[in-house]
Amino acid sequence: IVLHMATGPWLLQAQPLKISFSFSVSPPEDLQVLDPGHLGHMVITWSPPVNMDSMTECTVQYQLEYFNTYRNSWSAIRTKLTTYSAQFDLMKDVRVRVYTLLGGPCTNNTMIMSANYTEVIQKPSDTGIMDTEIRDFKCVFQNMEYMECKWTRSPNTPAKSQLNLFFWHEELDQAEECPKYIFSRGIRRGCNFTEKPLPDFTDINFCVNGSSPQGPLKQTFISLQIQNYVKPAAVEKMYLQTGPDLQLELHWEPPAGSIPEHCLEWEVKCSRGDPVAKLLPSSTEISLSLPSAGRDKRRCYKVRSKLHKYCADKSFWSDWSQKICHTSNDASLLSQMSNLMLLVWPFLSPLYFLIYVPEYIFN
Repeated sequence: IVLHMATGPWLLQAQPLKISFSFSVSPPEDLQVLDPGHLGHMVITWSPPVNMDSMTECTVQYQLEYFNTYRNSWSAIRTKLTTYSAQFDLMKDVRVRVYTLLGGPCTNNTMIMSANYTEVIQKPSDTGIMDTEIRDFKCVFQNMEYMECKWTRSPNTPAKSQLNLFFWHEELDQAEECPKYIFSRGIRRGCNFTEKPLPDFTDINFCVNGSSPQGPLKQTFISLQIQNYVKPAAVEKMYLQTGPDLQLELHWEPPAGSIPEHCLEWEVKCSRGDPVAKLLPSSTEISLSLPSAGRDKRRCYKVRSKLHKYCADKSFWSDWSQKICHTSNDASLLSQMSNLMLLVWPFLSPLYFLIYVPEYIFN
């Protein structure tokens, strides 16, 4: 705080008087990480330091830091509140720490952070028979129409065990169980969400746990956003034509469904009859001009698609379409036959004529 003394005839120049206050900033208290049953979406709460009541001219903020195991780095936020929600992987340590930040007239409008912080570290639950967690959990959003998640049982899973899947997202008050299990030989191997659509562009939390005569199985927690797990349907309609310059024009129709056409990128496989296939560059176009196969050569084409990077962070490739083939002498032979018909037409009987077309032209 700087005070300016009054001037008088006995003073040649006014001199500032500096008075400084030194105090330490305490970290917040009562830091807790609470689990409301949302399968990893946790609530963090804390209380202001006890000495804040006397600092009426201070503005108080908090810097919260938590270790984001999905990114393998620390995330930090500043807030005036004393609560915050964040996503954690409950199969790893939950690490949270919080500082106090003071500003305003009491600090000469300089932001001061507490030298120390309050920290909480929560270890994963050790409940469950060792090495019985599921393996290879994989979800696929089929053509943006319905979601399926599947898994593999651990080889150490006891006989007569029962696996359960629960899920939660922000539109649900509490976690819900799988609406329709997928069975293989009487054993739960996955979950079908056709009857329970899931929202996109939001975290969906899953937990697969289980029970057995020997006790509970180890839990597995997964968090994902379904728009990053789309697998488009395979193309069903393809067309192959020969242009005037003998170039091939390949065209296909996007599969019906909910995927916007501009979100699809395509890959074309060209087979020349040998085991080596050439992949043409990915494109968002649904047609392609191709050079002629050359005399007496047969080429076949397939296409597949996935979501473009501007519509999703990642995507699965669709299955390949059925192949469509072309033999270069098809067009020339048909053209020759057309010319032949023009020549012989006047000599044909008006009652009957027969044209033989080799079968391979239409294969």
